[in-house]
Amino acid sequence: MSIPMERITSDDQLNEAGFYWRETEGVRALVCAPLEADGFVNGFSTRLGGVSEMPASALSLAGFNDDAAENILENRRRFLKLFQGEWILAGCWQVHSADVRVIHTAEDARPAENQRGETVFCDVIVSNASGVLAGVKTADCVPILLGDPVTGAFAAVHAGWRGTLATAAIIAVKRLAEEYEVRPQDLRVAIGASAGACCYEVGSDVIDEFTSRFVDGPKLFTPTRPGHALVDLLQANRDQLVSAGVNPERIHTAPICTMCRTDLFFSYRKEKSLHGKVGRLMAVVGRQ
Repeated sequence: MSIPMERITSDDQLNEAGFYWRETEGVRALVCAPLEADGFVNGFSTRLGGVSEMPASALSLAGFNDDAAENILENRRRFLKLFQGEWILAGCWQVHSADVRVIHTAEDARPAENQRGETVFCDVIVSNASGVLAGVKTADCVPILLGDPVTGAFAAVHAGWRGTLATAAIIAVKRLAEEYEVRPQDLRVAIGASAGACCYEVGSDVIDEFTSRFVDGPKLFTPTRPGHALVDLLQANRDQLVSAGVNPERIHTAPICTMCRTDLFFSYRKEKSLHGKVGRLMAVVGRQ
């Protein structure tokens, strides 16, 4: 059953979509239960339980230009406590692309990790390494986590409108197949909270790019005013995953819009103009 993107008030609605809340010492995250049951630690952070002043007690996990490094590193320490065990956080400097970082071993994650974890430029991370959490940062863009219970391989994808246009989700599936012989139909996918079709308005440049590139592009848009429309990036990425061979019944989408729920999530589009600085969420996945 499809749940509309709106202000979610019931945990039952989240559970129906395949998600539940996990909380430790005030830090709260969404976990995809089916992905967890398939053997993958996973979580989508919220803004709750941190030390950043955005405006207060915010769990900003990236964005060093907008926050002090010591705040972000403490917030990451708190966030990782949600997941049992010792983990190396494998991140990247995101550039709204479909470039891929492959991590074969836990040692592969270390050279790229400084205090910011942002010395590799990409938007897709794939791995099958134990002890590694692949992580992508968002603040309205679409976070996508993938796991293959057969091979143990997994991936994290950051897909804004540019990444969606570049088919980052499809490239992640293909790279998992190339590196680890993953069959797309075996994958379990969790799509986290992002700016929804209820709120994410774009201009004619984005509309033209999608409609010229994708045959079904026009269905993703709902016109609002001349030269503008609401775009459904969640549906776009879901469609791409299905086109890559993922079983639609194994794709789970959190029915929460970050622009609607700034009490729970950071939203670049809603908050940048108001506060001048915006925190970053993080979505992580790794082998149990």
